[in-house]
Amino acid sequence: MKTELIIRSNSSDIDFALLRDGKLIELNNETTGNKFSVGDIFLAKIGKVLTGLNAAFVNVGYPKDGFLHYHDLGAQVNSLNSFIKKVSTGKYKEFTLKNFRKEEDINKDGSINNVLKSGQNLLVQIVKEPISTKGPRLSSELSIAGRYLVLVPFSNRVSVSQKIADPKEKERLKRLAKSIKPKGFGVILRTVAEGKKVAELDKDLQNSLDRWKNMCKSIPNTNTPTKILSELNRASSILRDVMNESFTSIVTNDETLQIEIKEYLQEIYPEKEKIVKLHKSETPIFEKYGIERQIKTSFGKTVSMSRGAYLVIEHTEALHVIDVNSGNRSNKAGSQEDTALEVNLISATEIARQLQLRDMGGIIVVDFIDMHKAENRNKLYQHLKEQMALDRTKHKILPPSKFGLVQITRQRVRPELSIKTTETNPNKNGEVEAPIVLLDKIEADLEKFMSNSKNKKVQLHVHPFIAAYLTKGINSIRFKWYLKHKKWITIIPRDAYTYLYYRFKSVKTK
Repeated sequence: MKTELIIRSNSSDIDFALLRDGKLIELNNETTGNKFSVGDIFLAKIGKVLTGLNAAFVNVGYPKDGFLHYHDLGAQVNSLNSFIKKVSTGKYKEFTLKNFRKEEDINKDGSINNVLKSGQNLLVQIVKEPISTKGPRLSSELSIAGRYLVLVPFSNRVSVSQKIADPKEKERLKRLAKSIKPKGFGVILRTVAEGKKVAELDKDLQNSLDRWKNMCKSIPNTNTPTKILSELNRASSILRDVMNESFTSIVTNDETLQIEIKEYLQEIYPEKEKIVKLHKSETPIFEKYGIERQIKTSFGKTVSMSRGAYLVIEHTEALHVIDVNSGNRSNKAGSQEDTALEVNLISATEIARQLQLRDMGGIIVVDFIDMHKAENRNKLYQHLKEQMALDRTKHKILPPSKFGLVQITRQRVRPELSIKTTETNPNKNGEVEAPIVLLDKIEADLEKFMSNSKNKKVQLHVHPFIAAYLTKGINSIRFKWYLKHKKWITIIPRDAYTYLYYRFKSVKTK
């Protein structure tokens, strides 16, 4: 598996494209001046405390107050409150918590008005960015994420990522974490900690501890609400979370960003520093690596797949619905059941990619093609789980129901990525899919048409605009089809055709 990170920097924002074996699997955007990212810690002021909701609204400087539920306070919130009061005076400087006397944990079924009061200052962390008309979702159970571990103040717990399956490795990591863990802090070992030595874990822990100390130093002179600890920039956080041996290149068009990434890699993964490159070609960076085309073909309502199959993705207020269609593909499988299984497996792979790419959250319902055999339904379920295992976002998948529906829940922590893929219709008013999206559909039908050995000579009848697009240049799309299929496709411009209409015909005009 080959992984690449392509970074495009503009004057106002930065786009990050993560490719796996050349296929776009994740697209992120960091806007200059974004003040409310997941992981940011604020010294905030408690607003209304609502006993009925058992929650409080918190002023973090966003137009809409953040939401803090009782269950997100953390058991050690009394200790956190006591610590903030002491540090705010400027006289208490024991930030390591070594000699700090912890308060009694709160009752998990208690009431928020017994813990928080309006006007009180509190350290809170963003766990869900502002989405639509809602303010950020907050937690006062603070955590500072590093490369290999997460530092949790006021806790004594040591835990290991569930994605590490080997019990012996889990036990080894727990033992190492307990040996280096400072008093007053808990530690969560991340998946990438697997196989690491104690020196690497300790270095990462000390970096996180230094961030905590620097944050605490800023509290006495800070007015509320103020951000006092920022999550790493998007480039660093992506590299921190996903950097591994499979990375073969990191390319950016910004020289300053290239230097920053090299410096960060020198800290977390020195042997990979040499894969960072500067894009110098006159061709735009996203065009060079085929990302623009993948964006156009991946973000529409309809997503084409191999062999003519396609997905239809609908968004509603309550949930997302994905419909799987076999299209008009040729059936080479032995039976309808085999065809359904084949299309469903292809679709499951693409659905896992789409969820991560669009960062779809909440409830997702997938209508796969009906299969009658229980073993095939189980095969589909296991395949979908394997494909979703690469997704870093928390999710849960239920087995197919009797109606062939698969239900997925996926944590939503930032707004869903939505990109417009349609263009102005040159034939009439309104919009149509971009030519690249149409091209994917044409190529899927061409593959099916070419599979019929009787079609010796092939004509493609299309709108003149599309005909010009397919035949432009020496190395045209038509020429690439010839190299692939070893047959020359005659393209006939048809003035009577609408923009999206096309037909393949054999020499007998079938």
